[in-house]
Amino acid sequence: MAQTLAELRNRIDALDLELLALLNRRAALAHEVGELKKGEGSVVFRPEREAQVIATLQQANMQSGLAHTLQRDSVAFIWREIMSACRALEAPQRVAYLGPAGTFSEEAALRFFGSSIAQVPCANFDEVFHATAAGSAQFGVIPVENSSEGVVTRSLDLLLTSPLHIVGETSLMVRHHLLRASNSLDGIEVVLAHPQALAQCQSWLSTHLPHAERRAVSSNAEGARLAAQEGSWAAIASERAGSAFGLHLAARAIQDDAFNRTRFVVVCLPSTLTAPQAS
Repeated sequence: MAQTLAELRNRIDALDLELLALLNRRAALAHEVGELKKGEGSVVFRPEREAQVIATLQQANMQSGLAHTLQRDSVAFIWREIMSACRALEAPQRVAYLGPAGTFSEEAALRFFGSSIAQVPCANFDEVFHATAAGSAQFGVIPVENSSEGVVTRSLDLLLTSPLHIVGETSLMVRHHLLRASNSLDGIEVVLAHPQALAQCQSWLSTHLPHAERRAVSSNAEGARLAAQEGSWAAIASERAGSAFGLHLAARAIQDDAFNRTRFVVVCLPSTLTAPQAS
């Protein structure tokens, strides 16, 4: 006999309460693990351990035999958020990245660490390295390579001269959108973006806005912030940046490479992931 909508909702509500109880039990166990590690003088955060947990769950999900299962990426997202929330019960991790809010670097940081972090947005790549090396951030997230434009030279230069080590990586499919105060292409005099984004969209810009000035700024999100203040300006940035600064989508996915992808690395001081030596 088919169940009514109310009955199905009641079953879902009951499952949600069970999930909440299980998550709180998991958080309590994670806290115990953290306390045990502190007592032993070992490192609490192990990104390779978290990656292993997610991979195991993805495999179990694929082999469950159920008719309706979560997507692989959904499993990773959910458990990354669970682990991020559990870590934050002790103290949120401080993560530096190229700001302001709405950059792809911020998105990469959230993808790797989850959203329960203390964000440290920086004005440029040099500041990301300085904040991480000085200890005001425990980790830094920087772009190092793009599928269409190649390596990010400044990032590599800093990696060569910095005491920071690479301890993880993540990659994003990059979708560049043209954002402005209105949703029209008419009257655009200046297009603002990070130099990499301008290069990745040069064919589209030459075709659709051949007379607009292309002006480089420190980040795409900074371009979005500036474009929100001037009606004849537009910015190349993410939808996330558009939402952050109240801009409209004048043109969607204007990158020249439909499969545009950027690789980011996570950096920290060696001591951050190394247990202190016993005295």
